[in-house]
Amino acid sequence: MSYNPFGAVALIYFLFGCHNTYGFLILSFIGTAWLYIFSLFGCCSSKMGTSCAWIASFLISVESLSLAFTLSFLQTFDAVDGKQARRTNSSSPLGELFDHGCDALACALESLAFGSTAMCGKSAFWFWVIAAVPFYGATWENFFTNTLTLPVVNGPTEGLMLIYLAHFFTFLVGAEWWIQQFGMSVPFLSWIPFIYEIPTYRVVLFLMTAFAVIPTVTFNIYNVRKVVRARKGNMFLALAMLCPFVVLLGGVLIWDYLSPSDFIRNYPHLVILGSGLAFGFLVGRMILAHLCDEPKGLKTGMCMSLLYLPFAIANALTARLNDGVPLVDEVWVVLGYFIFTGICAHLTCFANSQF
Repeated sequence: MSYNPFGAVALIYFLFGCHNTYGFLILSFIGTAWLYIFSLFGCCSSKMGTSCAWIASFLISVESLSLAFTLSFLQTFDAVDGKQARRTNSSSPLGELFDHGCDALACALESLAFGSTAMCGKSAFWFWVIAAVPFYGATWENFFTNTLTLPVVNGPTEGLMLIYLAHFFTFLVGAEWWIQQFGMSVPFLSWIPFIYEIPTYRVVLFLMTAFAVIPTVTFNIYNVRKVVRARKGNMFLALAMLCPFVVLLGGVLIWDYLSPSDFIRNYPHLVILGSGLAFGFLVGRMILAHLCDEPKGLKTGMCMSLLYLPFAIANALTARLNDGVPLVDEVWVVLGYFIFTGICAHLTCFANSQF
């Protein structure tokens, strides 16, 4: 969004006065947190087959419209906060840390919101993955290049726009459009082999991965490699900084594979929120390392939010030895995962306030 004294900046003046950039960011994050309240309605396509299916459909339609307006509000505020800070000479490293930390947590909330609108159940976790991977890649690239260069088509602008347009679209056609076969949702493309019988939301997931996530991550790796070679550094040390996120994602997937209760399907909100909080911790620690000009390489402090995963995986393994009954009921293990990562995120906020 370009600077326009009669547009967005006038709105900032009206709401916050001249210099209140942090209040601007906080209100934006409150709008993001509001997404989670609406996401409680959906995330489960089985609701469409119940005796109260019309009630579920009505709630999803109302939710979709509300989320569309909320996301458009969020995108506007997320786009102009940096301009407001630079215009008032109030930009600072702490502002960068706070802004990107809120954006990292917002990935989980926005994924839950879209997963609820599309009623895609367990696949809502994968929508969080395709949101988190480019975000972590951009933060990692920024650590080495000292510039945050987004592609021409990127998540904070076109990505968010597509999401809230999808919410508007769902309000018009209903959530059933996403969960039915792709050939039924888009009849003029039913001639394409292999994908005719796949649910529409999975086709969207595959297309976003192929045409958005993979090119963006490739772009991140190319830029970092170019900088590391110019400085005669070690690319292995650079790649080592990706390990905590790989361990987070791999640990959750191994836990789900061993789980006797398919916990991602049964508790998608707790899993995505817990993983989102751990992701926020990783991003916050990397940004803090960048601002403090720490040496390149693996940051062991980033692994603190991952210490719960070995216990969860070990508990799932006990079910293999005890006729499918784990040592601790998985509902409590998943709840503990959410609480533990929440504590880690709180510690990050405390460290940031000290910084």
